[in-house]
Amino acid sequence: MRTLYPPIEAYESGHLNVGDGQEIYWETSGDPEGKPVVFVHGGPGGGTAPRQRRFFDPARYRIVLFDQRGCGQSRPHIADGGDLSVNTTDHLIADMEALRVHLGIDAWQVFGGSWGSTLGLAYAQAHPERVTELVLRGIFLLRRSEIDWYYNGGAANIFPDLWETYLDPIPEDQRGGDLVEAYHRILTGADRERAQRAATAWSTWENKTSYLLPQDNSDQTDRFDLAFATIENHYFMNRGFLADGQLLANIDRIAHIPAVIVQGRYDVVCPMRSAWDLHRAWPAAQLEIVDDAGHASFEPGIVHHLVEATDSFSRSRSV
Repeated sequence: MRTLYPPIEAYESGHLNVGDGQEIYWETSGDPEGKPVVFVHGGPGGGTAPRQRRFFDPARYRIVLFDQRGCGQSRPHIADGGDLSVNTTDHLIADMEALRVHLGIDAWQVFGGSWGSTLGLAYAQAHPERVTELVLRGIFLLRRSEIDWYYNGGAANIFPDLWETYLDPIPEDQRGGDLVEAYHRILTGADRERAQRAATAWSTWENKTSYLLPQDNSDQTDRFDLAFATIENHYFMNRGFLADGQLLANIDRIAHIPAVIVQGRYDVVCPMRSAWDLHRAWPAAQLEIVDDAGHASFEPGIVHHLVEATDSFSRSRSV
């Protein structure tokens, strides 16, 4: 069974001014002369963490992590009044390109899970010549059916107890409508204490349902919750700034790029239907189904296949 690589330190980091008053945090670790790979975090709004470096062999990879607009160590943070109007998928794609150019990288491997798979696919379809390989996990195509499944009641059939906590911030007379819209009104409203409570409920719903077996999420903070919930909700209100089915319709743009898809069989957050639909549209992409895993990237079976993929691709040192 493949496991995560030992912890490593970043050797360089900074903030890149990408316009619109935004500065994105970035860091590099591993081998400065190694194969470039960019880690695309989830959410949107999730930010990065040091252990995410560990999916990659530091002796072979130049590992790039960055925090998307409004979250993590990027500035301004949503909790500090960051502007949602300049936070769209097109902005994030442009930010990735600006970072690639800033770091002097010609092309890189794109590694992302959950929303990271969405943005990774969108970036690759916009700039296929800049992508050497794709490693994608917990596929989220941001179709209306996927949003409704998880945020409007489908997943409640599996987690009815946790669903009640998710519903708590919503007035009872609004629970029969679109709950994403109901949350949006609270998260962007003037009552910031109420917004914080809603953000915690939204984030807790995802944290508690991401693993096949329950995990301790005691590192969750108010600041993280507010960015995660507010940015994520903003994107879902706008359907990810993508046409429904766009990522599948444009698969021909990246059909030639080597890819591995890793999917937990019991992923409730991003059910396997999306990974299966992506694989059917893109049969050359290798699909690894993990029969004893849910959504989270750090479940043992998910780790095994992600590290196996990055190890395999590391033998092709496109620098």
